[in-house]
Amino acid sequence: MMHTIFSSLLLSFIVFSLSQSPTFAIKKSYIVYLGGHTHGLNPTTADLDYATNSHYELLASSVGSTELAREKIFYSYTRNINGFAAILDDKEAADIAKHPNVVSVFLNKGRKLHTTHSWDFLRLERDGLVPVDSLWNRTNFGADVIIGNLDTGMLYIWFCWHVFLTCFFGVWPESKSFSDEGYGPIPSRWRGSCSRDVGGVVCNRKLIGAKFFNKGYLAFIGEALNNTFKTVRDHEGHGSHTLSTAGGNFVPGASIFGHANGTAKGGSPRARVAAYKVCWPPLVGGNECFDADIIAAFDAAISDGVDVLSVSLGGNPSEFFEDGISIGAFHAVKKGISVVSSAGNSGPDPGTVSNVSPWMFTVGASTLDREFVSYVQLGNNKQLKGASLSSVAMSSRTFYPLISGDKAKAADAFAEDAILCQPEAIDPKKAKGKILVCVRGISGRTDKGKQALLAGAVGMILVNDRKSGNEVIADPHLLPATHINFTDGNTLFAYINSTRNPTAYITPVETKFDLKPAPVMAAFSSRGPSLIEPSILKPDITAPGVSVLAAFTELVGPTEDESDKRRTPFCLQSGTSMSCPHVSGIVGLLKSLHPDWSPAAIRSAIMTTARIRDDTGNPMLDSSNKRATPFAYGSGHVRPNRAMDPGLVYDITVNDYLNFLCARGYNQSLLSLFSDKPYSCPKSYGVIDLNYPSISVSQLNGSMTVSRTVKNVGSARSTYKARVRSPAGVTVLVKPSTLKFEKIGEEKKFEVRFELSKSNAKSEDYVFGELLWSDGSHYVRSPIVVKHK
Repeated sequence: MMHTIFSSLLLSFIVFSLSQSPTFAIKKSYIVYLGGHTHGLNPTTADLDYATNSHYELLASSVGSTELAREKIFYSYTRNINGFAAILDDKEAADIAKHPNVVSVFLNKGRKLHTTHSWDFLRLERDGLVPVDSLWNRTNFGADVIIGNLDTGMLYIWFCWHVFLTCFFGVWPESKSFSDEGYGPIPSRWRGSCSRDVGGVVCNRKLIGAKFFNKGYLAFIGEALNNTFKTVRDHEGHGSHTLSTAGGNFVPGASIFGHANGTAKGGSPRARVAAYKVCWPPLVGGNECFDADIIAAFDAAISDGVDVLSVSLGGNPSEFFEDGISIGAFHAVKKGISVVSSAGNSGPDPGTVSNVSPWMFTVGASTLDREFVSYVQLGNNKQLKGASLSSVAMSSRTFYPLISGDKAKAADAFAEDAILCQPEAIDPKKAKGKILVCVRGISGRTDKGKQALLAGAVGMILVNDRKSGNEVIADPHLLPATHINFTDGNTLFAYINSTRNPTAYITPVETKFDLKPAPVMAAFSSRGPSLIEPSILKPDITAPGVSVLAAFTELVGPTEDESDKRRTPFCLQSGTSMSCPHVSGIVGLLKSLHPDWSPAAIRSAIMTTARIRDDTGNPMLDSSNKRATPFAYGSGHVRPNRAMDPGLVYDITVNDYLNFLCARGYNQSLLSLFSDKPYSCPKSYGVIDLNYPSISVSQLNGSMTVSRTVKNVGSARSTYKARVRSPAGVTVLVKPSTLKFEKIGEEKKFEVRFELSKSNAKSEDYVFGELLWSDGSHYVRSPIVVKHK
């Protein structure tokens, strides 16, 4: 069984660790996961006390006494998620992992943090006006939905009718995006609160909840925390940005340094919001959000009554129940809460996608049709197009000497560090008064500009490496600077190397719209396939995630560097952390419109109505200008107005997820701990048969048949016919090829048979196709991904 294999691997690792440390036992923070609780959403004090005491007794069986167990446990998850976090040595962790009621024991791992125009690009508004057929009109802008957010401070919650959305980050409560002007009383079903906060965070009728969780972070660093760790206040901007993108209020006149002017608003601008802060200053390796805190925040958010959880953080993918985000999301979905997560920023390499559990809605990042342009004018009259958000421009249209980082290297620096403009690698005597050319990589983009400024350079040109391709990002640099793509970078270096005295000029920033092509997949957006379960295609969808304008903290400057003394209430940021709350907002709107739909049905509606073509009508591209695939965009780019009437949905129940886990080899007796009713594994069920809106066949050997079920949510009497675009070298047959429905809510099952073409040579690469069901007015599209065994 899968669980037995995991336990054996864990025990082997622990035994190895002990053999390497014969003189003392190293204490670490672990999470002991026990499944779910049997009490409901409103447990009594006696229920909570019983759960806590049961954790002490369980740990006491391994450590020798209840008193010692009390000292070791720093979180007891008692409301929805059953388990605890404790300081253990490897032997204690190995002992408790053997207990029959323990699902998993895993280290308290760290995770990383993964606008005015976005909603126009997504057609919720057009040129500042809201069309009659907009999803915003149908839902009164998400009025009284609650959105929750897990991030660097404030968790936000959204109210659309009676929907709650949550995110796990901090917030800057003074931002106009979180003003409650014009809001009525807080919905009575809200059970959350604002925790006592030394940072002065005060809730109102929009920001209705705020809590922080830091014990897991504390357990990892092993030293006392000062008062800056006892607040939901956002100290770095990420939480305020993501929260306002999902549920921020209308704020006219928003901009940054005079650019991106417009009315800022979130996906559900009339929603209520709440903040669950789980992320803190980064430690070694960049980890800043720890599983123990994440699980505690999920447990609280579920009990508080959120409808949607927005989670813009992640780490290396782990087995489903050895991953704090996955565990928290499972329990949230069990209660009907949609969990939207970021795919990660480790692209464009394949197999980098995180947050891959099938109960999570995983979002990649792509571009908008807006750009912030700053050109490089070369001394040979060539012009190179770049992107920038520098707050300063060159004082006059004067050409300055141009020097690459490697030619400006300090005497004791390596050329490979200097070309990347690493700290202390540039000689000020060589760079002063010149435009410094730096290659992207290792250090942050704005930090390269900082190093150029410290070296006395008058400007900086950031050049993409080959891996970053054509993706350029507008950053708020501290000096005149611009970011050019890999191809233009080659042109720039060729010019520098061809003349004795190369010169250049960087033009001031301009905002331009109607960029074509758009959207284009961001190079940083993590790609599939899933390394945990390739039969589930991840990411699920893509949404705007490049140069997104939203609310920002005023404790730090837009580069988040201590030397940056600039302050701005709004900022542009890029990442799947920005695309995730776009989808969270849309999910909140759909929950408002269809309160009886499950999280899986809402995800299906968004996935099957997505587009895979850009604004030129051609297939979406990667940043390398090559055709993008479902491993980049999943089902495609989100279209919120289409999602409100998808025609058919692929629904999934909690039992379906349990069947999926059984097919993966999870122990039936352990899975029964998750179910509210008696549960037994089905005799015949394959992971490929989970009723997912996409189809991924990772090991096709000869032939294979996959089953799916669709539910009619469109016209009562309707007939859908199947159309297939088969992957190269594969024959695809759908049976039946016609589905007739007589009523809304009716379900129909069909099978899809895959056969390798006899003349087809086996390929090591994946091939792609699609299945489309249509009744003439609805188009229900599912991507198909196949790899030969």
